[in-house]
Amino acid sequence: MAYKKTAALLLMTALAVTSAGCGKQAVDPAAKPVQEAAPVQKTQNQAPVIVAPLTGLPVDAEITDRVVMVMINNHSKARPQSGLDQADVVYEMLEEGLITRFMAFYQSKSPEVVGPVRSIRPYNIEIGQGFDAILSHAGGSVAALSIIRDGGYADMDEIYAYPKAYWRDKSRKAPHNLYTSIEKLRKGAEEKGYRLGGEVPVFRFRKESDSVQGEPGTKIKIQYSKRNTAGYEYDPDTKQYKRFTAGKPHMDKETGKQLTATNVLVIASQHRTLDSEGRLEIDTMGPGEGYLFQRGQALKITWERKDGAIRAYQNGVEMPLYPGTTWVNVVPTTPTLADHLTFE
Repeated sequence: MAYKKTAALLLMTALAVTSAGCGKQAVDPAAKPVQEAAPVQKTQNQAPVIVAPLTGLPVDAEITDRVVMVMINNHSKARPQSGLDQADVVYEMLEEGLITRFMAFYQSKSPEVVGPVRSIRPYNIEIGQGFDAILSHAGGSVAALSIIRDGGYADMDEIYAYPKAYWRDKSRKAPHNLYTSIEKLRKGAEEKGYRLGGEVPVFRFRKESDSVQGEPGTKIKIQYSKRNTAGYEYDPDTKQYKRFTAGKPHMDKETGKQLTATNVLVIASQHRTLDSEGRLEIDTMGPGEGYLFQRGQALKITWERKDGAIRAYQNGVEMPLYPGTTWVNVVPTTPTLADHLTFE
């Protein structure tokens, strides 16, 4: 699916004309047309419903804000994290040391506390670029920082770009105590002259009344490594998957509530170790195999990153998501997907 663009582009053009001659402003080198207004759904005999682009959930007004991606720590000393419960989409991928990190994408909500924030890798940038996201992180690998430096990204690196958007929590020890807020990141992006409107991947969404047929998929276990496991259990009352990490309920530090997901996508991707430090190269394009979990059902799928996002397909047709949050868990292809994913 192609990206959508918004009428906000016209407004930006008009503002640029009227402000001509009033002084130079910083320009985002990777400037792209801004996204189209949030999709509007019409139902028979009802007023149009505006929905959030990344979740498909109803919102009060059209959302045209640029997506913000925050790299979030998943070391045992970083748990419980803050703000993952308010992300529209979350990707979980391995880093060196066989520990995962999260890429949390924010557009429809703006939590006041997000973190702990950690460093970035090239494959994180690739996925973030697909969402046309403002990138929030604390440093990165040499390769990742080189990509950012040479690529004109909307970079909000705590170390080299904009430390004012971050703070340290004295109740935790570094490096597991760095936090930010979506508002601070957006204000910083404005100060640095980055575009505040952007493009977003366009997703297909099911009706709430739709049903899916697959294998039973109410309990999911994901084995990243001996040191790192994730899991989900389906709650039919809420129609949500409750999130687990290391066999325990995965909680949000600010609310004290367990994290949940409406859609869970688990995919197998080629991983290659690059050096003695264990840095990885991870294929973010595909195609590959995986499973999409929805409403207690496991649907065998193929995956591919198209039009900015990793998507699930059956017989060449993109599988729609239920309105709500989506978590994407990326595991290695070796030895097999079945060695990393079990469900019942």
